[in-house]
Amino acid sequence: MLNEIDINLLFDIAQVIFLIPFLYLLNQEVFKLFKKRHSFFSFRLMNSLFFYHLIFGAIYYTYASFNPSDSHRYFQVPQRAGKDWMDFTTTGTGFIDFISYPFINYLGFSYEMMMLLFTWIGYLGFVYAYLIFRENIPHTIKVFKKINLLPLLLFLPNMHFWTASLGKGAPIFLGLMMFAYAVTNYEKRWQGLFLGSLLVFCIRPHIFLLVSIVAVLGILFGKKQIEWKKKLVYTGLITGVLLIFRDQILGVVNLGGSQNLISDFMAFTDKRADSLGQASSGIAMNEYSLLEKFFTFWFRPLFFDAPGFFGVIVSAENLIYLLLVVKLFKRNFFSFIKIAPIKVKMSLLLFLLSSFAMTFVMSNLGIIIRQKTMIMYFLFFVIYYFMAYEKNTVFKLKQEVTGRKPLAKAA
Repeated sequence: MLNEIDINLLFDIAQVIFLIPFLYLLNQEVFKLFKKRHSFFSFRLMNSLFFYHLIFGAIYYTYASFNPSDSHRYFQVPQRAGKDWMDFTTTGTGFIDFISYPFINYLGFSYEMMMLLFTWIGYLGFVYAYLIFRENIPHTIKVFKKINLLPLLLFLPNMHFWTASLGKGAPIFLGLMMFAYAVTNYEKRWQGLFLGSLLVFCIRPHIFLLVSIVAVLGILFGKKQIEWKKKLVYTGLITGVLLIFRDQILGVVNLGGSQNLISDFMAFTDKRADSLGQASSGIAMNEYSLLEKFFTFWFRPLFFDAPGFFGVIVSAENLIYLLLVVKLFKRNFFSFIKIAPIKVKMSLLLFLLSSFAMTFVMSNLGIIIRQKTMIMYFLFFVIYYFMAYEKNTVFKLKQEVTGRKPLAKAA
């Protein structure tokens, strides 16, 4: 006979099964809105991506059932006695509790339903990533002779695994992709820019600092048709927000009241790296040169240091990253960057700044694998744009530089 625990689990799973069609139908309404803005929008591709992402939600749920997972903590904390919803109005971990609180305490969501909800939130990040690529690069680019690059990037397994669970990974990924989509047309997409920035700030204030720096540079040196008065106003608003929330941003790295930011930051990174390096998958990042730090953060583990079966899968994906980055090692890449649109330069700058900051505090392969999912699509965008430019399939940039008409769009 089924015991009470089994019955409750079956009931929770039944609720999840009921919720999936609801989210699917909700997706269709969202897709209709995007279709009105972008004729290229593919319902078929995005629906396929949705079910693909759900598979990774199920994989992560299974993994969390047999291994330690922060998702259990994120489900339990909002239920603690004596805690109200507004008690979680804070940044970082507490903000995930703030998002979860009404679903758990008011709507009665189970752990399984919360996992599905955050899986869907992570999926929306991939929808925005798709929009970013297709809006700016309306041509088919193939790698390894026959593989369409965009679907390859959208279906990378490690990117889906870490954005398909209750935790920070899904909403921070959505926030960054929403920001990247909106910032290229910030006057018309200011709502998305605000919401994306808010998510990034509330979840990882230090990443918001980097995003804001890049946004300021993009506004100042971006669209020439925007008056300098407006640019200065937007820049002033962003700078003001940074000053107002200075303590929250620096508090993430224990520098809220610091009088010497550089020396205190270096002390913090040394301590943080040492503590992370004690884990079973710890690595001696403090002993590495800057180039070795970058290589480790971007491409490890590779097969020679893969931690178990999961590590082998991640290594295969890291090998794809490495092969794609190799395509940038060409002389004309530097001339391309000089004339590239500001959105390409912003993506590259944000990727490099974020990588630089993270390499000083990451000394654990497990954490590295999870954290870099936030920013890899910014690098992919640069690679994709460069490959399109190099093959003479793109558009205004090639036409402006060479005076030649662009080739017809790919089907």
